Amino acid sequence: MSVVSANPLRTGIDADRTGDACAIVIFGASGDLTKRKLMPALYNLALSRVLPGSFAVVGVARREKSHDQFRADMKEGVATFSRRKPIDGTMWSEFEKGISYVAGEFGATKTYEDLRAHLEALDKERGTRGNRLFYLAVPPAEFGPILQGLKSAGVVADNDEPWTRVVVEKPFGHDLPSAKGLNDMIAAAFSERQVFRIDHYLGKETVQNLLVFRFANSLFEPLWNREHVDHVQITVAEEIGVEGRGKFYEQTGVTKDIVENHLMQLLCLTAMEPPISLSADAVRDEKVKVLRSLRPMERRAVADGVVRGQYARGFVRADEVPGYREEPDVAAASRVETYVAMKMHIDNWRWGGVPFYVRAGKRLARRVTEIAVTFKKVPHTLFHSSDGGITPNVLAVRVQPDEGIALRFISKEPGQHTILRDVAMDFRYGSSFGSNTPEAYERLLLDAMRGDATLFTRRDEVEEQWSWMDHVFDAWSASGNAPPPLYDSGSWGPDAAEDMLARDGRRWRKP
Repeated sequence: MSVVSANPLRTGIDADRTGDACAIVIFGASGDLTKRKLMPALYNLALSRVLPGSFAVVGVARREKSHDQFRADMKEGVATFSRRKPIDGTMWSEFEKGISYVAGEFGATKTYEDLRAHLEALDKERGTRGNRLFYLAVPPAEFGPILQGLKSAGVVADNDEPWTRVVVEKPFGHDLPSAKGLNDMIAAAFSERQVFRIDHYLGKETVQNLLVFRFANSLFEPLWNREHVDHVQITVAEEIGVEGRGKFYEQTGVTKDIVENHLMQLLCLTAMEPPISLSADAVRDEKVKVLRSLRPMERRAVADGVVRGQYARGFVRADEVPGYREEPDVAAASRVETYVAMKMHIDNWRWGGVPFYVRAGKRLARRVTEIAVTFKKVPHTLFHSSDGGITPNVLAVRVQPDEGIALRFISKEPGQHTILRDVAMDFRYGSSFGSNTPEAYERLLLDAMRGDATLFTRRDEVEEQWSWMDHVFDAWSASGNAPPPLYDSGSWGPDAAEDMLARDGRRWRKP
């Protein structure tokens, strides 16, 4: 029996902003991602009254578990990790009616036969209308059996009604050949329009606002080019170390973990041309153009314009912390980088000659993600400045943790003398819209339900990112993969990164 008319979540809601009636099937439902991110995000969507009236969540994992046990586990996860606490008892009681569980091995035919029968029953009981959103919250090694199992069971259909979609988590490959292999594997079961490759950074409010800021305001876009911009800095810094993920980090390093995906997406949104519309492909077309405009990193360019580092023992917020090589599952002589800084060039009409300095690292001075656009200095100084010069204007977009946008400019101090002061106009999301900003997964899950792929990466994006990055890895390999220099935990990285900017007469910001 359909519950469309009985579900209170639909009351007073604009149907265009709700997801389609569907069943979300989460493979790897016993893992941390489901408990920490996915289920809390779905629960918060329910609280926001944007879930469809006919909705179900099916967890699939190897462990034997009853529906009630799975619901209890998910309730514990929501109670711990939801941004809205405590749990609303009435809402949860309604929400958990749509939660169920299917146990089975990912390589077993029976798992997909059981899943198909369960989904068909949900179509009748929950009114999910045959729409399926499969979420692969599993390592890439599990993709093959799952995709083959779904296709063989006949639960994947290339239709508009009912629709079938798949959400794929990163890491999406470890180099260009592996990324192409994964893409080919997915393409054997799903068409590209059905594939949603998720990068949670694109779901962050400030990242989304970057497009609005650039293309809905006439003030800054005329200045957003080589005529007015001196350079751009993009920082993704974390205070934490590898947090028990030593085995994972020994295989990836910070470049593959953060730079190849999150940071390059921030670069694309900062540098892209205005799209012809806000359709998914129009936006992603412009991002791909940026990636194709990146100057290839030849070996000499890597030696001069890329700095690696690895955190040593030090102090973060007055607490002594171990070095990377002291972490569990890390080799005593590890050569894996936990910090990387790069000087990148976009060889196109808008950005020719403007360097983009990007950096990402663990155990740095503070947790912050920021895009800072530094404008050119005034051509002639009319005012005397006690510090030897007038600082250039800087527009800083803070992605986390204090989401907002700040513009630094020069002003005169009150008084009889002309004393210059660097001041800021500061917009903060928390102050303007309230501090309980939706989590990235909330926006992305809702968009996947609605079929809006704008904030998801397309196949050619992923492959272009790896194509450029592989030049860097090849250069490191050719140089013998020398040990990265150490930097103290709690600092802003190795001295070599400061030297790289100093050679250009610039310096890193300290956000």
